Amino acid sequence: MSRPAPHLVTLVLLTALTVLTLNMFLPALPAMREAFGVSEAVMGRSISLYMLAAAVLQLVLGPLSDRFGRRPVILGLLALYVVASVLCLLAENITLFLIARTGQAVAVGGGILSSAVVRDMYEGRVAAAKLSLIASAMAVAPMLAPMVGGLLETAFGWRSVFVTYALLGAGLLLWCLRDLGETHEGGRRQRFQIGALLRARLFWAYVGLQALGVGTFYVFLTGAPFVAADVFGMGPAQIGIALGTTTAGFMVGAGLSARLVQRVGPIRLILTGRALPIAGLGAAFLYYSAGGLWVVPLFLSTVTVGIGNGLSLANANAGALSVRPDLAGSASGVNGAVALGLGAALSWATTAVLGASATPVALLSLMLITLMLAMVMAVLAALWDREETGVSNVKTP
Repeated sequence: MSRPAPHLVTLVLLTALTVLTLNMFLPALPAMREAFGVSEAVMGRSISLYMLAAAVLQLVLGPLSDRFGRRPVILGLLALYVVASVLCLLAENITLFLIARTGQAVAVGGGILSSAVVRDMYEGRVAAAKLSLIASAMAVAPMLAPMVGGLLETAFGWRSVFVTYALLGAGLLLWCLRDLGETHEGGRRQRFQIGALLRARLFWAYVGLQALGVGTFYVFLTGAPFVAADVFGMGPAQIGIALGTTTAGFMVGAGLSARLVQRVGPIRLILTGRALPIAGLGAAFLYYSAGGLWVVPLFLSTVTVGIGNGLSLANANAGALSVRPDLAGSASGVNGAVALGLGAALSWATTAVLGASATPVALLSLMLITLMLAMVMAVLAALWDREETGVSNVKTP
């Protein structure tokens, strides 16, 4: 190493930037739609295009950092992030804004390369403990980001959100120049052959399960602001608080998973995590189909989505990585890319459907479809896991 290794707080901040960039501007979507004079479907492309770009970056940033080192790639990404954020701030038309917003997807490198840095610095259980600590940013940031974004939009207008993005990126760039030491010098790396992994049906069952679980969250994030504003007349600050319900649920579910997985096993937690939100959203669907007008059942039901994901996603991720432990890095990249790609597609579908009918029934229908498909993948994972190994492949969440 040519410099001291980075502090853990640096890696936490890089990971948090990934989440903040996706979530913090969401409460301002209705105001941005009016400012640019476009439809919900067009405005929703700021989410779908972002996630498509992030999915592609998931597959290329790891190899780039293997070749050139973690430090130069991260610093370059942060510089590009600041430029993209400033362009979003200055954009006067939707085309420039969408281009710049897509450029902000370089933030995804913070989460990917932070994990690579941890693997460079630590091994075994120590690395797992450090990664778990960094992952806590992924639980807290989604809850706080929409609230902050809603308050910023209410107080200063939607452009203030992108001022905040630019300042965060610039501050983190300066911090990393000082603290982010190189942990991998680059050069030749072993070329992994991932064909066996991609041919493993159990791997794809876990990947599909995780992607559909995350996809349900993306459907909610994309559609809920429009339903909340158009049907229930909620303001940006209220929308920001409401969007935090799934993340609050996720924190509860993840805590339960950590406590229970050794006792009841990961497969039971995965299946429970898929069944719970189907029941919760199903009850809300029936309520609104019968003509219900109260907003509370909608966001109470989405708490169960967060709890279900907390119970199942970490275990599904561990299962995907355990299919071929020697290819865990490749598995992680494919897993993340599929989740983001499907999330982008589901975001696009959500804006298309809600553009015609922004109602609670329409939103809940889309979420229930993805949850039922996730349940199918969970059942297949349970069956194939037992068939191929005789015991669960997932040892820890």
